[in-house]
Amino acid sequence: MSAAVGVEQTEAPGRWRALALLGAAELLAMSLWFSASAVTPALRAEWGLTEGEAGWLTTSVQFGFVAGTLLSALLNLPDVLSARKLFTLCAAAGAVVNALFGLLAEGFAFGVSLRFLVGFFLAGVYPPGMKVMATWFRRGRGTALGVLVGALTLGKAAPYLFNAVGSDDWRSNVLVASAAAVAGGLVVLLFVGDGPHATAGAKFDLRQVARVFSNRGVRLANFGYFGHMWELYAMWTWAPVMIRASLAGSGAAPALAEAAAFVVIGAGAVGCVAAGLWADRAGRTTVTSAAMCVSGACCLLVGFLYGAHPALLLAVAAVWGASVVADSAQFSACVTELGDPRYMGTALTVQTCCGFLLTTASIHLVPAVAGAAGWRYAFAVLAPGPLLGTLAMLRLRRLPEAAQIAGGRR
Repeated sequence: MSAAVGVEQTEAPGRWRALALLGAAELLAMSLWFSASAVTPALRAEWGLTEGEAGWLTTSVQFGFVAGTLLSALLNLPDVLSARKLFTLCAAAGAVVNALFGLLAEGFAFGVSLRFLVGFFLAGVYPPGMKVMATWFRRGRGTALGVLVGALTLGKAAPYLFNAVGSDDWRSNVLVASAAAVAGGLVVLLFVGDGPHATAGAKFDLRQVARVFSNRGVRLANFGYFGHMWELYAMWTWAPVMIRASLAGSGAAPALAEAAAFVVIGAGAVGCVAAGLWADRAGRTTVTSAAMCVSGACCLLVGFLYGAHPALLLAVAAVWGASVVADSAQFSACVTELGDPRYMGTALTVQTCCGFLLTTASIHLVPAVAGAAGWRYAFAVLAPGPLLGTLAMLRLRRLPEAAQIAGGRR
């Protein structure tokens, strides 16, 4: 029996428990992300928000996340500090700021400022969570990351579920998300340890940020991720809005639209797990390219179903929801396999920082097109992202570095 197999067998009992707990923690903590976006209809009525101001409730979280990940990457925080403690501290801080939004926000300016801070602190939740998971897995890392990102996706969809089954008071639903985030941080602090593949705390090295882009394999994996991100958050932000409007035109109950939004975004959890299982067997470049082809086709098609029978619209939207995020974990897995393991947290943080910066443009582009040309064409502007991302991953597939991905499965 080889040493690698022996290591894999000895770590197996603990790693699945750690993954389950990390997944639960990410689900709970990431419910903060769309906690304001999900209650936008109530905020528009109460605060008199314009369409553009409503969009900023989401974009401000993206900008906060970019600022947080940039600071974290420059200081190598996920590698210099304990990733588990960083996760817990930032989940708690984000929960406090989100609770202040639910308790004190009375208008746009203060609300957007608080949402920026929520995004800033969530930068210490997502990348550190991925790093902790990677210390438990070498083989099967794509599956594990798929589970983690799937849980995160459910967490981001959760506020829509809170709206569907919770209180009619938007402030109460926002506070539920804060309580969930605190619970998520405590799960990581009290019940999750570092895995057997953890490296010793790294020294601060500002050059690591630039090295993420000087590594050819990592650079192409990042370009694939950037194309994916151009589409993802604009879809998550505006697909529920389009679904609400379409279902309202058909006379459907408001609660049905909220439940539909949860299902469409939450379908990504299934896509992430399925893609992770497939990627560890068929290869990461294969799976990411296939997922982006499907999601790109959906973003071209879904607008033409606006006002169509709800079942048809929701069926295509659910396929889009499953495919648009299915590949997300595999870009991160590529970075962990192709980059310097000592600075894995920094590389993941740089990747997410740049990717989320791109989302701030696409999130604002979709409503501008919708206002000018209607929902029929609004999502088509997202199609170049998955197209260019697919080209980057097919380029990576042809390089020698691809032999390091998923045990040689390109």
